[in-house]
Amino acid sequence: MKFFTSDTHFFHKELLKDKDFAPRDFDNIEDMHAAIIKNWNDRVTDRDTVYHLGDVALNFVRPEKRANEQIFRLLNSLNGHIVLIKGNHDARSLFKYLQANNYLLNGQSKFQFHDVGTIIKMNHRQLIMSHYPIMLGIVKQVINLHGHIHHYSVNIKENINVGVDTPEKDYLDYAIPFGAPFSESDIEQIINGKKIDFQKRK
Repeated sequence: MKFFTSDTHFFHKELLKDKDFAPRDFDNIEDMHAAIIKNWNDRVTDRDTVYHLGDVALNFVRPEKRANEQIFRLLNSLNGHIVLIKGNHDARSLFKYLQANNYLLNGQSKFQFHDVGTIIKMNHRQLIMSHYPIMLGIVKQVINLHGHIHHYSVNIKENINVGVDTPEKDYLDYAIPFGAPFSESDIEQIINGKKIDFQKRK
C-alpha cells in the first residue's frame, strides 16, 4: 500500500508550542518524535511505501555528519520503504548520507530519492508529488500532492496538502493522529471532499 506525508520537521524545536508559524503542541522534541513514530508505525508496515514530500528534519547539531546520523537512526525506526522528495530544508548532504547507508528491506531499497518530484498513477488519477505546490491550470484527473505550506491550504481543488499539520485532514470523516501518513483511501476522501467543497462555493 502507498502512503503520503510531508513536513515532519524532525528535531525542529522551534516548531514546538507557539514559537513559529506552524506550532506543535508538544513539551519537547522527544515527545513529538515519539508521537510521529508511533502514529506512523501503527499504519505502515514494512511492505508499504511512504512518499515523504520534503522537509524531513531540521537538525542543527554539528558536525553535520552527527546530525545526519541522528536523522538516519530516526528514519530507521519508521516502517516501510520511504521515497524522499527534497524539500527546501533538506540538505543535499543528508540525502547523500542516506544513500551511502541505504539498505534492502524485503528486497527493495529502504530509501529512494527525488530532487524535485515524482509522478504515479493511482485510482485512475495521475498524482504529481512535489514539495512546493504546483499551479496546474485546467486539468482532468491530475492532482498535485505537496507539502511546504504547513497549516495552509491552496485555494484550488487539484492541490492537496499532505503535510503532518495540513488543514485538509478536516475533509476526512475521522481524526487522523498527528504524524500518521495519509493512506490511499484517505487521499481519495480528501480529493473528493475538496471537490464537493468547491462545488458548493459556486
